[in-house]
Amino acid sequence: MSERSGIPVSTLSKVENDRLTLTYDKLAQLSHRLQIPISELFAETESVEAVTARRSIGKLEDAIRVTTPNYDYYYLCTELRRKRMIPILTRIRAKSLSEFGELVSHSGEEYIHVLEGTIVVHSEFYDPVTLKAGEAIYIDSKMGHAYVAAEDCDEALVLGVCSSDDDALMNSLMQMHEPLPGHSDFAADEGPARVRSLRRPAA
Repeated sequence: MSERSGIPVSTLSKVENDRLTLTYDKLAQLSHRLQIPISELFAETESVEAVTARRSIGKLEDAIRVTTPNYDYYYLCTELRRKRMIPILTRIRAKSLSEFGELVSHSGEEYIHVLEGTIVVHSEFYDPVTLKAGEAIYIDSKMGHAYVAAEDCDEALVLGVCSSDDDALMNSLMQMHEPLPGHSDFAADEGPARVRSLRRPAA
């Protein structure tokens, strides 16, 4: 297929494993070289899922609020069960990793959009990155991560959307607010940050 289409094997592999989408130019190239209509590349091969017509209005007064020394969490649209996305408004007051504690990891992916203030994103495999209001980050949630307010910012407000195939993601996220037995804060200069993994709660 690579030889016939002129598209590298590595690219085709990523497309095949749903990790990459071809640009229009590549789709046109594929259509031309394989001598098939480009519409064939978009043909439905699976049955369409039934419309559930689920809907939820995310009002702050209806949110589940969880307050901790470093954060105020507002879990939105909580009346919907088995959601694939968990929307959370978070007011961040922690200003260092020593305040935050261990990095957190859990199943799925997440998107964080800064609404007010400035935050610093710490993660297991990348250098810290600073994000201002209007900027955002999308990460693999299985990677240890932490969000703290920047030094020149008293607190910040972010909208986070966590997504996972795990039906118990909501319960896993709620475990973040429970202190670990024997947990103590650590200083950021005392070696690499530790990672706390959030797993599916026991039935």
